[in-house]
Amino acid sequence: MPKVLIIAGSESDRNFVKQALDLFESWNVDYEFKIFSAHRNLLELTDYMKKLSSEFKVIITVAGLAAALPGVVSSLTSLPVIGVPRDVGPLNGIDALLSIVQMPKGVPVGTMGIGNHGMKNAAYFAKRILDLEEMK
Repeated sequence: MPKVLIIAGSESDRNFVKQALDLFESWNVDYEFKIFSAHRNLLELTDYMKKLSSEFKVIITVAGLAAALPGVVSSLTSLPVIGVPRDVGPLNGIDALLSIVQMPKGVPVGTMGIGNHGMKNAAYFAKRILDLEEMK
């Protein structure tokens, strides 16, 4: 069965991501959840992405503040990447939103809204991508 990979930038994102994981479980969608920071452990992230299982069909990335994670992940794969900006920091996620949505040419990231509704919409969007795979 196709799988979703969810990568969050910090352990503090775990509870935020849980709302998407609950949706995947209710839909019987296989997923894997990892924590990698594009700033604090870039080499581990890069190594993981090099060995990425072919079972994954879509990746959700969660990041706040500078929000480099979605773009870095997108640069390391040809899979669809969905970015979710966290509503954290002095700008309440506006900085993360702008960072995720403004990727350079050739590094596409589908960007969701800031905060909880963005996390849930990322799960719904990933499910739609998986449903397209099943229609083939």
